Amino acid sequence: MLQAADTTPIAGRTAPPAWLVVALACAGQFLVVLDVSVVNVALPSMRADLGLSAPGLQWVVNAYAIAFAGFMLLGGRAGDLYGRKRMFLAGLGLFTLASLGGGLAQEEWQLLLARAVQGLGAAVLAPATLTIVTSAVPEGPARARAIATWTAVGAGGGAAGGLVGGALVDALSWRWVLLINVPVGAVVLLGSLRWLAESRAGDGRRLDLPGALLVTGGLASLAYGISQTEAEGWTASATVVPLLAGLALIGLFLVVEARTAAPLMPLGLLRVRSVAAANVAMFLSGSAMFGMWFFMTLYAQNVRGYSPLEAGLALVPSSLAVILGSKLAPRFMPVIGARGLAVLGTLVGAAGFGWQSTLTTDGPYLTAIMVPGILMMLGAGLAITPLASLATSGAAPGEAGLVSGLVNTSRTMGGSLGLAVMSTIAAARSAGSVAPQALTEGYALAFRVSVGVLVAGAVLMMVWLPGRKSGH
Repeated sequence: MLQAADTTPIAGRTAPPAWLVVALACAGQFLVVLDVSVVNVALPSMRADLGLSAPGLQWVVNAYAIAFAGFMLLGGRAGDLYGRKRMFLAGLGLFTLASLGGGLAQEEWQLLLARAVQGLGAAVLAPATLTIVTSAVPEGPARARAIATWTAVGAGGGAAGGLVGGALVDALSWRWVLLINVPVGAVVLLGSLRWLAESRAGDGRRLDLPGALLVTGGLASLAYGISQTEAEGWTASATVVPLLAGLALIGLFLVVEARTAAPLMPLGLLRVRSVAAANVAMFLSGSAMFGMWFFMTLYAQNVRGYSPLEAGLALVPSSLAVILGSKLAPRFMPVIGARGLAVLGTLVGAAGFGWQSTLTTDGPYLTAIMVPGILMMLGAGLAITPLASLATSGAAPGEAGLVSGLVNTSRTMGGSLGLAVMSTIAAARSAGSVAPQALTEGYALAFRVSVGVLVAGAVLMMVWLPGRKSGH
């Protein structure tokens, strides 16, 4: 999925400069990653304007993440079969139209539907961006620089989400965190139509659409069932039915994957120790780490009274810490090994979550938000790279792209289910109260539970991950 591919020249047209192709692909990647985090600071404003329910708040984030994770591998396979440019344009067009729909939403269901369609568009768009980059630049140092640029743009999109979202909400309204994608998407779409060349693998494999629908539906059903427990309880039919349906769909997904000729997720890969262990570890890490942005932006605005822009600025150090951790990880891996670094990063993150769980309604910014936030996200940055390295090092060379996609899917799926669980825990502790003290106690409990998840993940990594001197 991620290997370089031959490009088909466009007759009668001079090939565009490589930097322009890379810039267009990176712009698409930036939009995809930005929209994972940009809505967080807009959540209180969305709730006030549309009357969102508490579960609705988490679904503004989860509808995007679940659709993105569930269809990402299918999007990569579609690009291989039908052309990377074609899928890039289709994904970007769908993403842009859904952004328009979300920005104009007048009801909760309209916003959530738009976010889910955005996620589907992102799942089609994102896998094509890297392949377009590798196809545009010849192998060697130039390609390495182009891939580094693509990676940095992705990290920058995640880091910029809070700041961009806060500025847009403060200056205009929450709608512009979605509407801003429309003019940017249109410009990138027009440029891509003009300058991108088509490429495909053409290996004749079929798309595993049933697998993608089953895993996405199963994950969504589980997350919905979990979110119902706070209002309905664990034994109510409104909770039990979606939970059982989710488990049944996941079980059916595994049956389909075992029997189909071209599975979305080849189950045989999970018999490789490093692949299975790294994916489970990434799932657990994501389930704890993903909710940090959600809860911290709500805490900053609902408890501390920050404006959306102030909340975005407050979390900038945490965003930069993720980038720093990701940059430091390759330097540390040859010294303490990939497994050791993954464990260390997870424990650093757990220390940050533990510190954050002591938050109060009026603690100083330095110790209540900034330093624990830096620890949480520095740990995440340190852990992700060695886990991805261990997973891909255990796979055959031809499966490296697929395994890389699996790791990203595991992290996002873990984050979606984790957010549903942590939101339910926080809401149960707050008991429906919107008083600052009650909200703070709910957020603090979610952070404490996350500590337990991360410590369990660190133990699992020490026991299950293969011990290697480095990530290679």
